[in-house]
Amino acid sequence: MYTKRSRFLTIMLTLGLAFFYIPMILLVIYSFNYSKLVPVWGGWSLRWYKELFQSAEVWSAVSLSLQIAVVNATFATALGTLAGLAMVRFGRFKGRTLFGGMLVAPLVMPEVITGLSLLVFFISLNQLIGWPAERGFATITFAHITFSMAYVAVTIQARLTGVGQTLEEAAADLGAKPFKVLTAITIPQLTPALISGWLLAFTLSLDDLVIASFVTGPGANTLPILIFSRIRLGLRPDINALATIMILVIAICVAIAAIVMFRQQRADLLDRQMAEREES
Repeated sequence: MYTKRSRFLTIMLTLGLAFFYIPMILLVIYSFNYSKLVPVWGGWSLRWYKELFQSAEVWSAVSLSLQIAVVNATFATALGTLAGLAMVRFGRFKGRTLFGGMLVAPLVMPEVITGLSLLVFFISLNQLIGWPAERGFATITFAHITFSMAYVAVTIQARLTGVGQTLEEAAADLGAKPFKVLTAITIPQLTPALISGWLLAFTLSLDDLVIASFVTGPGANTLPILIFSRIRLGLRPDINALATIMILVIAICVAIAAIVMFRQQRADLLDRQMAEREES
């Protein structure tokens, strides 16, 4: 029975991984295709990588997307952390239920509704105070912060609930002021959640298409918008080359993170072994 179950799980895992990774492998292979037609194989070539590095339109979209993602992730992490702290550490306060509901609303709200409402908001704001004069970097960034901070807040809440308040209360009993407790105890405990929240907000911003398409204007195309427009007009193989480069960068980052985690776990294991030897 155990052997059958183990074999079934292995088959399901293999099929799942194949379903996920085979399209990526095909994309990488076709990025080296000489033919201009994506589904037609014309032989191995670096033609589209050369055209990619000469395309000002693509790199302008990449630069804009990265700038928006970094600014969005930074502000979303800061605001989401404050919101998570308020929900977990401030206890029961007036309006807490309403605040919590509004905080998680972007998680369940359809992106079409979020994008449309933000578009109406920016148009109304322009008529009232003249800002924003045009839609682009600022409007996309504000829109991304609006929904990204909800994901960060949920991550911070989960981390705060898990670590408890024991160390914070001990520091307060020893005379530490609230700001000192926050900087010396709370934030270091939140470091894994802060990093996770920042990376999550960065990825959500870099990947967003629906909301960005509502709040952007002429000449402010993010990478997802550019790729989507290329697909509608006919996908060019240089996008395959760009996707391959992104896959390579992500794979390198994952490998570095895995190495760092492995070394940290090994160091923790050695510390525990040394502590056990000293006790014995």
